[in-house]
Amino acid sequence: MDARGTRDAVMIDRRAALALIGSALMPSAARAAQYPSRPIKIIVPFGPGGSGDITARLIGKQIEEKTRQAVVIDNRPGANGIIGTMAVKTAEPDGYTVLLITTSTHAANVSLVRNLSYDPARDFTVVGVFRSSGSYLMVRPQAPWRDLAGFIAAARAAPGKLTFGHFNASSRTPPEYLGKLAGIELQAVPYRAIANAVADLISGEIDCLFMDTTASNQYLQNGQLRPLAITRLTRAPATPDVPAIAETFPGFELTGFLGMAVPSATPRDIVTQLNGLINGALTSPDVRRRMDEFGLSWDITDLAACDAEVRAERERWTEYTRVAGIQPE
Repeated sequence: MDARGTRDAVMIDRRAALALIGSALMPSAARAAQYPSRPIKIIVPFGPGGSGDITARLIGKQIEEKTRQAVVIDNRPGANGIIGTMAVKTAEPDGYTVLLITTSTHAANVSLVRNLSYDPARDFTVVGVFRSSGSYLMVRPQAPWRDLAGFIAAARAAPGKLTFGHFNASSRTPPEYLGKLAGIELQAVPYRAIANAVADLISGEIDCLFMDTTASNQYLQNGQLRPLAITRLTRAPATPDVPAIAETFPGFELTGFLGMAVPSATPRDIVTQLNGLINGALTSPDVRRRMDEFGLSWDITDLAACDAEVRAERERWTEYTRVAGIQPE
């Protein structure tokens, strides 16, 4: 090769190298403008039919319509949300794998699980938060207890005989907390997913189940289950005839939250855009109507507020589990 050919080859190699570097160092505005350019996956760390699954599909549909990119819901239940959470922790931090976070994954598991395999604060960036209006204490319509007082009286008369199902922190902590305050002993029955627990409650295999207002909605509407009380400080607007447990035990309040998060290494510009997409979805009239129906509340929440809210929830649930006397496993 002559001198000119050598110079041309060097220039071509140099241009190729510069192109690769330029792609890696693309300005954040350019990366954000290209996002999303392919389908987004939202991993729900619990089974279908729960509040996380319902909310992920509701928000995902709005993001899909806004971006014209598919949003795929991937349910990965198990280990109180840890299996699905770890799948996102180890995913490529590019904004295309999003975690539906819950009270369990990002607040209560810190106190409930010994040697937790992830750190909610260190390993994730929260990009959206929605709030729960609490959980109902649900029984079968045929159950002999017509109110909370009757349920407690029955539990006191037969210590350890009445059973409750649980599949996450929001279903496990309230009955344990109630047990401490009421001086009753309830027998815990663990489940992998909400659907199995509900099926056993309907069939009479277990006696009660604490279900958040979102997941409870369909069972209240079709009359398959009956609420005895709710874990809010006050009665829920949607069910004014259902007493708050706080009416019997002042100060009793166990409400939770849902949200979305990505691996902490996700570029800031992508994180900011995801936050904007979620906030935009929350302003949709259809989403607002459904959230009112499900007993969820929301605000337009920037990244700093998202982080602060989840940290506050973690502190609250640490206290709940302490009072309930639940030991980490």
